[in-house]
Amino acid sequence: MHEPTAKPVVLAWLAEMERCVRNQAFDQGRAIFAPDVVAFGSLGEQLVGLDTLERDQWRRVWPRIRDFTFDLTALDWGGGDATLWLGCPWSSVGSRDDGTPFTRPGRITAVLERRDGVWLAVHTHHSLGA
Repeated sequence: MHEPTAKPVVLAWLAEMERCVRNQAFDQGRAIFAPDVVAFGSLGEQLVGLDTLERDQWRRVWPRIRDFTFDLTALDWGGGDATLWLGCPWSSVGSRDDGTPFTRPGRITAVLERRDGVWLAVHTHHSLGA
């Protein structure tokens, strides 16, 4: 279900997430995630809590990628007044240990929850793939 009032929220959250990854803005990234987030990532199997997510996923991945971009033409979302979900593919360019670049496509699913008037990710799943 595409709730029309949800689209601006979803687009704003994705834009901020994209900006945070591109700029390695860890503090700003933390501002759009709940402290008790549970996440799955391309490196972290199950990441419980924001400190773990930042340490074991973001800080290991964000410095090694560039051009991180969500494909908003393939965005899907739904939800209601207090909880939203989204699914969206993304692309990036990774850097191997020797510095050579490689194409790094993937996708995100996320659950956002409104807490004290702010939309925060309570669950995300980033996975690599075509």
